[in-house]
Amino acid sequence: MSRSSSLHPRLAAAFVRDPERTAWHDRALWFVRAKRDKAAASVPEWEELRERASQIKAHVLSHWPEYLEQFERNATARGAVVHWANDAQEHNRIVLEILKRHNVRLVVKSKSMLTEECGLNEFLHEHGIDVVDTDLGERIVQLRREAPSHIVLPAIHIRKEEVGQTFHQHLGTPAGETDPTRLARAACRHLREIFLRAGAGITGVNFAVAETGGIVICTNEGNADLGVGLPRLHIASMGIEKLIPRAADLAVFLRLLARSATGQPITTYTSHFHGPRPGGELHIVLVDNGRSSLAAQPEFRRALHCIRCGACMNTCPVYRRSGGHSYRATVPGPIGSILNPARDPHAYASLPFACSLCGSCTDVCPVRINLHEQLLLMRRQRAVQSELSWAKRWAMKSFSWLARHPRLFALAGWLARKALRLLPRGLLHNRFNVWARQRDLPVPPKASFASQYRRLHRRKLSHGNHS
Repeated sequence: MSRSSSLHPRLAAAFVRDPERTAWHDRALWFVRAKRDKAAASVPEWEELRERASQIKAHVLSHWPEYLEQFERNATARGAVVHWANDAQEHNRIVLEILKRHNVRLVVKSKSMLTEECGLNEFLHEHGIDVVDTDLGERIVQLRREAPSHIVLPAIHIRKEEVGQTFHQHLGTPAGETDPTRLARAACRHLREIFLRAGAGITGVNFAVAETGGIVICTNEGNADLGVGLPRLHIASMGIEKLIPRAADLAVFLRLLARSATGQPITTYTSHFHGPRPGGELHIVLVDNGRSSLAAQPEFRRALHCIRCGACMNTCPVYRRSGGHSYRATVPGPIGSILNPARDPHAYASLPFACSLCGSCTDVCPVRINLHEQLLLMRRQRAVQSELSWAKRWAMKSFSWLARHPRLFALAGWLARKALRLLPRGLLHNRFNVWARQRDLPVPPKASFASQYRRLHRRKLSHGNHS
């Protein structure tokens, strides 16, 4: 197995060496997942909304060229300038040309996973343009020179004490300050001065409406509105999968997005942009960067339904216990384990295996992406392309042989149950058993499933004869 294909296991192992942080990270994300469940339960038609959203996304993908052209026509008619970028390099070049044309040296940017995907910040810095992320979580990780670890909660891996240290170093807050309110106020003062000096605002796009040519940006801090409210230049970077057909369809997705992401009924700010502000310019950069190639794969194209709510990450037992940085990708977690290998199979070969196949990600996905099924298909592809280690190949071939011999399979199950009950714990939990380092082995049942089934079946037959 190549070094790249073992990347996630190695980085995850580094994360779990700090059991206190691992447990805290797990609890924090599960808290958000629990809020999502309460919010979803409060909407009687929740499952109907999920199905409707999935159908809308499927419809758009089946008429993608027509809706993209319709969006371009209507956005242009409203005064926006629409650009097309085939990949990350072209996107970055387009943005740089626009900024240079306006002599911009300082840009304020709201949270945009697409610009992270394209590496825009680093690219602009190399060309003498300073970029400041204005989302609080994004600003924290930017000051720490880290990547976001979550697409909605970018600094979820950082404790408040660490935020205090970072702000003391970069913003001059008192040493040892850990009060979240005072730290947030310090960030506001720091960012306010930057907003006033910026020559351009760059945002992402949550939804783009083909019918109107408008774009919608959802935030909880209002930083996107501030970022584009003062400068006369607004650049919106948009993945081409963010398209929806009609303004009426927005209601479906807005009801799903915030509830799935953070358990809120709706994001605090839902901003609609239809053309530039008076005297200003609005540039919309439509980016492919592998999306059309993913759409050409029928078994994985539903991954393009994703609305980037992060619900699959909040519920995933692997993500919660291994941290977002272990995926070494802009979009981590279950959905990232599909999107990234689809774009670069070799670099992200290990990600489909960072999954327990519990199906929880599929259960919470607001647009009904069959995530665990796609991950299983991804595993099959990696196996066919010999991206598995010899140990995994040997183990799976051995299990396949055992499963084809029912009597031996039953004997192996009996021996395993006996071993779990009788063998000393130290024999099973030791430094050589990597799997058991962060896990407790299951309590063995007294009888196998097959024997319990036969007993219940005989009882049912006996009851039927007596009656």
